[in-house]
Amino acid sequence: MINIIDKPNCCGCHACYNRCPQKCISMQSDDEGFWYPVVDRKECIDCGLCEKVCPTLSKSIVENHPAAYACLNKDDKIRQQSSSGGVFTIVAASVLANHGVVFGAGFDRDFNVLHSSVDNLDGLSNLRGSKYVQSSIGDTYEQAKDFLKQGRQVLFSGTPCQIAGLKSYLGKDYEGLICLDIICHGVPSPLVWKQYRSKLKNNNELKSISFRDKTFGWKRFSLRLTYKNDDEYTKDLNSDEFMQGFLKNVYLRPSCYHCSFKTLARQSDITLADFWGIENILPSLDDDKGTSLILVNSDKGKEIFLAAAAKMEYKKIDIDQAIVYNSAAIKSVAYNPKRDKFFRDLPETADIIQLIAKYTKVSFPRKVYRKVRLLLSRIKRKILYLWMEQTKSKGQSIKQ
Repeated sequence: MINIIDKPNCCGCHACYNRCPQKCISMQSDDEGFWYPVVDRKECIDCGLCEKVCPTLSKSIVENHPAAYACLNKDDKIRQQSSSGGVFTIVAASVLANHGVVFGAGFDRDFNVLHSSVDNLDGLSNLRGSKYVQSSIGDTYEQAKDFLKQGRQVLFSGTPCQIAGLKSYLGKDYEGLICLDIICHGVPSPLVWKQYRSKLKNNNELKSISFRDKTFGWKRFSLRLTYKNDDEYTKDLNSDEFMQGFLKNVYLRPSCYHCSFKTLARQSDITLADFWGIENILPSLDDDKGTSLILVNSDKGKEIFLAAAAKMEYKKIDIDQAIVYNSAAIKSVAYNPKRDKFFRDLPETADIIQLIAKYTKVSFPRKVYRKVRLLLSRIKRKILYLWMEQTKSKGQSIKQ
């Protein structure tokens, strides 16, 4: 039976929960707010299926040669509502037009983040856009399998570990399945998110939340909450406390600090991401309204991309060059040494905003900090680029 001893070895994908024939596995939150499987030993028949489908314990080896593209949706309205270039909507709409089903992360009525499915364009808006919280998969793997057995096309979008969990759960390829993942920074604690939005809540009910509002532009995106009385909260990524804690890796899931799924050899058909660095690589596709980096990972992904091409502006680019500015595709985030102290203080705090500020503050002026961080980021990208070029040269020498 599944038994989580070291929490960094569990990504919380829910594959074991969906696969258990006895339904004796529940996903329970720990004191940090992350889900882990708990087995009812009285009901367990020790069949071993939960361990078999765990994507960390039985990791699949994938060999592919992804192609990279810079893309943006020609529909500016859709692009404005999207996190980056609006490509997800193009792919999802084509599946829905084919009477298919789309799974993705959205908000429930209380603005918790969970996976759900839609079969019409009206429901697609809830799945559009980034959600900087780990989503609960629930039983959506099982739902997806049922739809596939009915012969319906299924688009399943999620983080790389969630796609790995789905593939492992299914145990075989389905012609009608399209898997779409993202270049993931890491997933923050649902508990921290719940406490944070509760602190921001005014006397009126929340109406909508956008983690990637483009009021100040795509590169300087904002967290925006709107209320039913038309009040709103809007702060950009440099001034909102929740976004700062996320970007500084204060409260990510333990597995995110050494992620098993940071690779270009992905199990998805297509990978979506913000194309950071587009202004340096392809300025003609940068208008600060959002540009997507697309990795086409499979033959099925290639077919989907070509079918969507008419609705996009796009250009093929060197994947090694793109990864220099998007290293989260292949590298885990650095562990924040303040993380443990933050979670020790969390149960005792009366003000989550002050607590996050305490663990994200810097000891010198913010402008200087930004310049130093930008310089270090450029140096890291340059080192990574040179390493990739050297590796590529060595590979060519061996072939010769």
